[in-house]
Amino acid sequence: MAYTMTPTLVGPVGSQYCVCKVELSVCGQNLLDRDVTSKSDPFCVLFMEVNGKWVELDRTETAVNNLNPAFAKKFIIDYHFEEVQKLKFALFDQDKSSMQLYEHDFLGEFSCTLGMIVSSKKITRTLLLGNGKPAGKGMITIAAQELSDNRVITLSMAGRKLDKKDLFGKSDPFLEFYKPGDDGKWMLVHRTEVSATLTQAAEPRQSLCQLLLPFMALSHHKVVCYDYDSDGGHDFIGEFQTSVARMCDAQDAFPLEMECINPKKQKKKKNYKNSGIIIVNSCKITRDFSFLDYILGGCQLMFTVGIDFTASNGNPQDPSSLHYINPMGTNEYLSAIWAVGQIIQDYDSDKMFPALGFGAQLPPDWKVSHEFAINFNPTNPFCSGVEGIVQAYSACLPHIRFYGPTNFSPIINHVARFASQATQQEAASQYFILLVITDGVISDMDETRHAVVQASKLPMSIIIVGVGNADFAAMEFLDGDSRVLRSHTGEETVRDIVQFVPFRDFRNAPKETLAKAVLAELPQQVVQYFKHQNLPPINSEQA
Repeated sequence: MAYTMTPTLVGPVGSQYCVCKVELSVCGQNLLDRDVTSKSDPFCVLFMEVNGKWVELDRTETAVNNLNPAFAKKFIIDYHFEEVQKLKFALFDQDKSSMQLYEHDFLGEFSCTLGMIVSSKKITRTLLLGNGKPAGKGMITIAAQELSDNRVITLSMAGRKLDKKDLFGKSDPFLEFYKPGDDGKWMLVHRTEVSATLTQAAEPRQSLCQLLLPFMALSHHKVVCYDYDSDGGHDFIGEFQTSVARMCDAQDAFPLEMECINPKKQKKKKNYKNSGIIIVNSCKITRDFSFLDYILGGCQLMFTVGIDFTASNGNPQDPSSLHYINPMGTNEYLSAIWAVGQIIQDYDSDKMFPALGFGAQLPPDWKVSHEFAINFNPTNPFCSGVEGIVQAYSACLPHIRFYGPTNFSPIINHVARFASQATQQEAASQYFILLVITDGVISDMDETRHAVVQASKLPMSIIIVGVGNADFAAMEFLDGDSRVLRSHTGEETVRDIVQFVPFRDFRNAPKETLAKAVLAELPQQVVQYFKHQNLPPINSEQA
């Protein structure tokens, strides 16, 4: 009689953001030959843009007399999905032992974002000289790999005849798993919850747990069994040592039994056998895929923008309007598009994004539309990159009449139709993201709640950015961080897919902080959907 439990991992709690380490491997092809009597001796330097300046992170070794180097040293870098991480790879021919780069001959460079590399897994690009021209036939290849072991152990365990430590009733056992530390001492890896105690005398086993453990690829581990006491003074029952390989021999029909030994009792009592038996009914190693596993596996993030053109925004010719484009060429709508779009665009290979508007009257008959292509091409609403969205937005403003009401559901349902087609996928190939930018109160709240509830079953997330100074209580209601969202019929969302932020909270903050806030929950939502659907990355063997 086992029960499913949530594992309690021992260790620091992670950041709310998607942070993990990525290993970058670099190769060069057909590099410029700067040496007269021999070939170039290239090395690669990695820079990251920090506050507008290039900062050196690391260097590879020097490959002697080699125009096609495959550098052994890897670059290891923290990956932040919600940030634009600009990188520059510069190659030099080592001439002297100096650490100063100007002492060495420049062979070419290549700049990109880390997101661009991980979304492609491997990229090959032309090396450029300082004047922007190709560095001969020189090329660079960069490959990314996540530095983590995503394997987990699923264990089903039970106990039999464990020593009674309670005066009244049976013991309340739990287990602690240890691995050897670098200092030779045992290090706690995992603690189970307290087992339910069986009251039926005829039942021979006490159930301990069915649990997930982080993978421990070591030859041996120690497992300690305690009896739980509410005052924290847990009673030691016994311990044993085993290995993952040995536990994996257990099968439901052939469980593995291990004696739980109390060393003190063993020394004192000549006829001591054990303090009970720990039974492993099954032990399986599976993979717990991360967000980066899905991206490296080839998952595409499909980005759509929905823009509010209702009359409450004000006349775009008036400087007080939220759609007024100031002399700097921007407004809150454009700032939100840039903040989110510049992150997401790295994860869509064709970078063609549908841009839709709602709440406006359209020429020539001036009927109100709550779902129109802002490039006025309903059969092809796609814009090329974030720049294309910005251009289409600016171009459409003089040709539409702001009207109303503020209906969200048509655009949500528009994206949901495409997301529903993606539910036929056998692997994690597509996930849809809708960015809605709005200035006010939703008019079709019942329909919107229903649309969100239905969309929560699909590979889809919704980001809402509220511009202006309106009351955004309804938006907070859609963002299910504090309560489960229900449709007007009472149906609950399968998962929280809405993230709302008011732009006014970020007006005086660095521009990248808006992207961090709106994209913080997205990696978790992507992983949650694909896990729930039991969908592996496309190339799960390589991911």
